[in-house]
Amino acid sequence: MFAEPRVDVEERADGSFILRSPVPLPEPARCVGTWLVDWARRDPERVFLAERPTPDVPWRTLSYGAAYDQVMRIATWLLKRDLSPEHPVVVLSENGIDHAVLALAAMHIGVPVATISTAYSLMSEDHQKLKDMVAFLQPGVIYVSDADAYGPALAALSDVTEARIVASAGGRSSHGAVLEFDALFEERDDDAVNRAFDAVGQDTIARFLFTSGSTGTPKAVINTQRMLTSNQEAKALTWPFLAEEPPVIVDWLPWSHTFGANHNFNMVLRNGGSLYIDRGKPMPGAIDTTVANIKEIGPSLCFNVPRGYDMLVSAMREDRELRERFFGSVRLIFYAAAALPQNIWHALEELSVETCGRVTPMVGSWGTTETAPLATDCHFQAERSGNIGIPVPGTELKLVPNAGKLEIRVRGPNITPGYWKSPELTAKAFDDEGFYITGDAVKLADANAAEAGLFFDGRITEDFKLSSGTWVYVGDLRVHGIAALDPVAQDIVVTGHDRDRVGFLIFPNVVACRRLAGLPEDASLADVIAHPAVRQRVAEGLAALKQDGGGSSRYAARARLLDHPPLVDAGEITDKGYINQRAVLTRRADDVEKLYGDDPEAFVSA
Repeated sequence: MFAEPRVDVEERADGSFILRSPVPLPEPARCVGTWLVDWARRDPERVFLAERPTPDVPWRTLSYGAAYDQVMRIATWLLKRDLSPEHPVVVLSENGIDHAVLALAAMHIGVPVATISTAYSLMSEDHQKLKDMVAFLQPGVIYVSDADAYGPALAALSDVTEARIVASAGGRSSHGAVLEFDALFEERDDDAVNRAFDAVGQDTIARFLFTSGSTGTPKAVINTQRMLTSNQEAKALTWPFLAEEPPVIVDWLPWSHTFGANHNFNMVLRNGGSLYIDRGKPMPGAIDTTVANIKEIGPSLCFNVPRGYDMLVSAMREDRELRERFFGSVRLIFYAAAALPQNIWHALEELSVETCGRVTPMVGSWGTTETAPLATDCHFQAERSGNIGIPVPGTELKLVPNAGKLEIRVRGPNITPGYWKSPELTAKAFDDEGFYITGDAVKLADANAAEAGLFFDGRITEDFKLSSGTWVYVGDLRVHGIAALDPVAQDIVVTGHDRDRVGFLIFPNVVACRRLAGLPEDASLADVIAHPAVRQRVAEGLAALKQDGGGSSRYAARARLLDHPPLVDAGEITDKGYINQRAVLTRRADDVEKLYGDDPEAFVSA
C-alpha cells in the first residue's frame, strides 16, 4: 500500500542534522492544468466533482470532460479582463463546483487565485481583515456563490476595490451590478486560451493563500505551480496505490487553506479521482450532513482534522450503518492540522476492529501553507498518534537545537519563494542556507532509526517557562490534556507564563457537557459548564493527568471552562477549528486572571 520508509541522515558539527529521502523526485508537471487536460482526454465521462446543498437532493456532478470545457470557456472570459498577479481572481465563498472551475480556469492561463476564508465574510462583524486583504491584493474579479448571502461583505468592500463581481446566485448587492456565473460560459476561444496555457511555467504563481493572521493582517503566501505539482509527485511516490485506485473522497476542508486546496483537491485531480464536496462541518448539526454523505458515497479515503474525527466517533458509536459504511469503504484515515488526541485514536481503532475485524490504517503528515503543504508523510502505520512521518522525496529537513527542542526547517521545490509584496518578511523566513524557518518543533520517534518518523513537538513560539524556570511544552500538554478531559474539552489553551503553575482554559464540547449534566438542549452554556457533573469530570481529568507524573510542567493545577466560543475576528480560531493559543491568551486576559484568582467558583482544581 505504502512505499518503504527510507531516510538519509547527515549529522553536523553544530548539533543540527539533515534528513532527506534517498528517493529521487521525478520532474514535476509544468502546471496543474496538465492534469485536467490529461484526464479530460483519457476518461472524459468520469466524475470529477459533485455537490449538493442538502442530503435530501440529488448530487450535481461534473465530469472531467465537462470540467475542461467549462475551464476553457471561463478562461476565455478571464482573458478579456486585465488580470495578472497584481490583479488576481479572489474567491470569497465556500467550496463548490463553480468555485473549482473558476480557480482552475484562472490558473490555466497564469492568473493567480486567492480564496479567502468565508469566516472573514460571513462571521466577521466589521469585515476589517477582509477589507485589508482585498485592498492588498487589488483583484480584477471577485467571486461569491450567492450575492445576497455575501451582500454585507461586498458592501464593506465597495470602498477598497472596483473588481468585477461574479456570483452563482443572488441579484444586485449594494456593491453594484453582479454578473451571473453562467455568463462566463458564452464563448470558447481555444487558440487564445492555449497560447496563455502554454506560457504557464513552474515558476508561475498559482495561488495566494493567507496565513491565519493572529495579529495584524494575514500574510499572502505565494504558491507557485512547481510547489503544487512537486507536492503531488512526492505524494504519488509515498502512496503508490493512488495510481491504481483513484481516490474517492467526501471532503469539507476549505479551499482557503492549503490542506483542502493543495493536498486534497490536487490529489484527486492528479490521480483522476472523484471529490464529493461536503457541505457538512465538524459542528453540532452540520456533522449530520457529513454523516449522510459518507453513508451514500462510501469514500475510499478520509481526510479530517481532530475535531472532525472526534464528532465522527460520537456519531459512529450511535449509528451502526455509519460505522459499517465508513470502515467498509475507507482504506485510510488521514489526520492533519493538529495532533490527534490519543483517546480519539484509540476510539477509531476500537470501532474499526468491532466493525470489520481489523484496524484501518491511520496516518498523518506535516507541513505549512509555505510548504504547499506536504513536507513529511507518515506512510507507515505508527504505534500511536502524533507521528508525522519522514521527509517526502525532494524535501530536505534541517533539525536545529533551539530552546531544548529540535526546530524543523524545510528546503525543496515545494517551498514558497516568499510572501507577496513583503520582501522583509520573506527575508526573515529563510536561513542562510535557504531553509524555510517554520517555528515548529519535532522529536525523533527513535533516536537510532530516523525511518521510524518524527513526532510533532509543538510550536517553539508557544512554549513558555514557569516562574521556576521550567519549560512548558504547550503542544504536547494540550493533546494530553484533551485526552485526559474527554469528553468535556473540545480544545484547550495552556496558561502559566511566568507563573508558578500551569492552567487550562477549556473550550467545552457543549454537546458532551450537556449530556453529562443531563440538561435539556435549551440550557444555557453558563448553566452547562457550571453543573457539578461537568466540573467533577474536569477535576477527575486534572487528577489523572497529574498522576501520570512528569513534574509541574506536565499537568494543570487548575482549569477554567469558558462560556464564550472562540472568535474569528479576534484571530482565535480558523474555519478548520484550529485554536490560536496566543490570540486567546491575549484576548481573554481576564479569564486567565480569574483562573489564578481566589474565587473557587471561577476554576476547577484537581
